[in-house]
Amino acid sequence: MQWGANNAGSVLIHGQWWRVISAMFVHVGVLHLATNMWCLWNLGLLAEPLMGSFGVVAAYVLTGAAGNLLSVLWNGRHISSILPQVPPGFDPAAFFSPGAGASGAVFGIAGALIVLLKSPRLPVPPDELKRLRKSVIYFAAINLAIGLAISLDVVSSRTGISIDNSAHLGGVLCGLLFAAPMVPRIGNARSVFLTRLQIAVGMIVGILVLFGFYISRVLG
Repeated sequence: MQWGANNAGSVLIHGQWWRVISAMFVHVGVLHLATNMWCLWNLGLLAEPLMGSFGVVAAYVLTGAAGNLLSVLWNGRHISSILPQVPPGFDPAAFFSPGAGASGAVFGIAGALIVLLKSPRLPVPPDELKRLRKSVIYFAAINLAIGLAISLDVVSSRTGISIDNSAHLGGVLCGLLFAAPMVPRIGNARSVFLTRLQIAVGMIVGILVLFGFYISRVLG
């Protein structure tokens, strides 16, 4: 928490909205960091030629923020019933679980790749594109399923591991939306690619601002 993990209570009660950004750069241990960086490395190798360096960074930050905002909404949905039960002198934010990691952003990049790899403008054989796209879809689906399975009470109670599935879901959905107006950098004029990328960034920034405002009005 001191390094910037996400926490619905800290965001909604103390107004620490910066945590939806900082949390994607904080990890819970070396294994957590190594796993996420391995996934990011593999997806990044595929994403950078299609989205450019700025596009990958934008996708990482925006989809990671989207996942953390959805996490705040999901984990803070019962805040109105929790606050009256907090004993005097206790920080109510401590009653909410922290969340950290790059996985929401990793899922976001996967979501963007699922859209971009469907583009007929890519100068790549259709069979190869289909194979690459299927591998990314399988990656997202399998990891979402693993997260849901680990979150089952019978598993989490024995392992002590908690997965923030709302951050994963928010990341992949935002990634799909982020790439919708885009075209791949390969096979398109630079001016067209940059214009579409700017539209995508502006659209997602606007949506996230409105989403954050909605959360603050409903739960804040």
